[in-house]
Amino acid sequence: MASRPRARAFTLVELLVVMAVIAILSALTLPALVRSRGAARATVCTSNLRQVGLATQLYWDDHRGIAFVERGARTNQGWNYWFGWLEDGAEGERRFEPSAGALWPYLRSRGVEVCPALNRTDPRFKSKARGAAFGYGYNLRIGTRGTSGIAIATLRSPAGCAVFADCAQVNDFQPPASPDHPLLEEFYYFDLEGPTVHFRHSRRTQAWFADGHVAGSLPAPGSEDPRLPTEHIARLPAELILP
Repeated sequence: MASRPRARAFTLVELLVVMAVIAILSALTLPALVRSRGAARATVCTSNLRQVGLATQLYWDDHRGIAFVERGARTNQGWNYWFGWLEDGAEGERRFEPSAGALWPYLRSRGVEVCPALNRTDPRFKSKARGAAFGYGYNLRIGTRGTSGIAIATLRSPAGCAVFADCAQVNDFQPPASPDHPLLEEFYYFDLEGPTVHFRHSRRTQAWFADGHVAGSLPAPGSEDPRLPTEHIARLPAELILP
């Protein structure tokens, strides 16, 4: 009776070689996958800002070209901000009502309020309200508190004036944050004082400008907040803020 040929098994050396090849291929493709995911998030963010910007232009059209203010009336133990009503109280527990915002009649709830690159599940993230409120900030120089808002026609350069941008703030003064445990939180405006712009797209921020275009912008040199250095919280250059 003829004997069957013995099946040849992989040797340990061959298995190690295969594993090494797989590891090399993974190392080569992982950066490309990370870049692709980052690019996809930036694309969604750009779309979000365009929709917010379109709603803003509709508001301007209906209000004789006058910008809405960043924060308006105080009511029902809270404040009416441009993005909605936010209750006073403990961080992460406050009620939030978006229908009180200036853009609500034009934007409603279209799922464009939060940038996908803002990681709200990170242990270093602290919510302002119950759930997400808004992940973009408004140029305080356009809608300064206590004013009626500026006339958009008076802008020095609509193409050079950022109206909205990716925003966040490092908080070390409201529990559960502390000086020894700074946390990232949503923030709703940007100005010349204090770093509140989040450069979360490969160290760039996405911004919507008064002429209707969206562009990535770099931070003002030397403006980055050192408390959470991996988050890249900084300030926009002054020429993109001043009306």
